[in-house]
Formats: sequence, C-alpha cells, structure tokens
Amino acid sequence: MKTVLKPHQVVAKIFKWFYIVFFLVFMLAPLLWLILTSFKTNIEFDTANALALPKVWQFRNYANALSLSNLPRMFLNSLIVAALTTVLNVIVSAMASFVIAREKFRGSNLILNILLAGVLVPIIALMVPYLKINMKLGIMDTLWALIITYSAINIPTSIFLIHGFMQALPKALEEAAIIDGCSFPQRFTRIILPLSTPGIVTAATLVFIYCWNEFTYAMILTISESCRTIQLGIRYFQTQFVVDNTGMMAAIVITMLPTIIVYIFLHNKIISGMTAGAVKG
Repeated sequence: MKTVLKPHQVVAKIFKWFYIVFFLVFMLAPLLWLILTSFKTNIEFDTANALALPKVWQFRNYANALSLSNLPRMFLNSLIVAALTTVLNVIVSAMASFVIAREKFRGSNLILNILLAGVLVPIIALMVPYLKINMKLGIMDTLWALIITYSAINIPTSIFLIHGFMQALPKALEEAAIIDGCSFPQRFTRIILPLSTPGIVTAATLVFIYCWNEFTYAMILTISESCRTIQLGIRYFQTQFVVDNTGMMAAIVITMLPTIIVYIFLHNKIISGMTAGAVKG
C-alpha cells in the first residue's frame, strides 16, 4: 500500500533535497571550473564563459606544468614528506594511545587531556616556536624539518582517533594474552594494534592529506627549490609581468590527484573508522 505523505512531510522532503542539491552544486562547480580551465588557453580564460567547454582542448597545459615548474621534483618531495610523516605520526600516536588507554597510572587522564588540548590550538600560533626549534636542531631547509613538524602538529588529532578504539577493546583480550605469555610489546603489536586498524587508517589518511595540502609551514621552513613541496610549485606560474593561469590550473589538478586516489581506496575505512570512533570514544 502506497504511503500518502502529509503536506508538512512533502515540504520537508523538498527542502531536504533542495539543501542537498544546492550544496552539491556549490561544492562541484568550482571543481568543474578548475578542470575545464586547465584545458583552455589563457585568452579563453580571460574572455570565455567560466563553465564553457574549451574550443580546443589544450593538453599541453599539463605538459607545461610538469616541465616548466620542476613539478616532478616537488611532487616527489611532497610524497616523501607525506609518507614519512604519516608513518612517524602513526607509530608515535599508536604507542602513546596504547599506554594511556590500556595502562592505568596516576596522571594518565591529565596527560590525555593535555595532548587533546592541542587540537584547539591554532596551527598559525605555533609558527614561531616551530621555526626556532628547527633552527636550533639545524634542520632548516630540509625535508626533515617538514616531516618532524607535521608529525608533531598532527599528534593530538591522531591520538584522539586512535585512543577511542584502544580504550573500547575488552580488557579480557589482554588478560588472555598475558596468561598465554605475551609481553608488554607483544600485547601492543599482536593484540591491540591489529584491532585498532580502522582508527589507525583514519588517522593516517587525515595526516597524509594534511601533509600533501599544507602550504604555510612549507613556505616558512624551506628555502631552496630542492626542498620545496608541490603546493609551493604553483607560485612558479606567476611572474612579475605574466600569469600562466591555465598552466597553474593544470598544476593544481595534478596536485589534487594523490589525495583523491588515497580517499577513493580508503574511504570505506575512513567512514567506518570515524563513525565507530565517535561511538566508542
């Protein structure tokens, strides 16, 4: 039997779909404009309709983006920084979360609260301290400056995600492992770590995306072109007198691809990890 909707239910349903469609268009329109512009000439960029199709698809914009701005080297730098930062951050955050969540000791809640308070600190407020620390360590203008800084910045968020999973695991699992002769490190690597995979994958993905898209610290902590990341390469399309807008758009599209690919392959784990973490935490 077909259900007849009441007038207020019809209005609510129309409003719901209008709300969804509006924000979907609002989100996808700039992306569509970006992709279309990357295939146009600079003259079309200045004169044609923003969402109009290119008269002739300019695939050479992508070739120019890769050759004129040293983008492949910067792409490799970003990949190295993002990968090493993700590994280092996840290792430190997982070990810290394990100790705080599974080992009861005086001050554990205070330590957790102090670490999680880092989520509330504006990243921009830490620029000068991080700059001074990297100068004292003698790693300015190296990839290690970015790797260590990014790892530290993302520790509060990673602990927030991973701690909830580890804390919710039954204590009986560890007790059974202790009876079977598992040591402290074995309980972490063989019992708790595998069961916390959704939270760890979620944290790792968010760290990777942050590292790939970060601009401010990369501009401050690196000087030479050999250490620059891909986000900084976009500015090479702008000179004092000329701006290669379409080449810059092509470069931006290239920089978006890795994060899109990562999300496509891991989106199920990310969504399940964040929803489960919200319930378990």
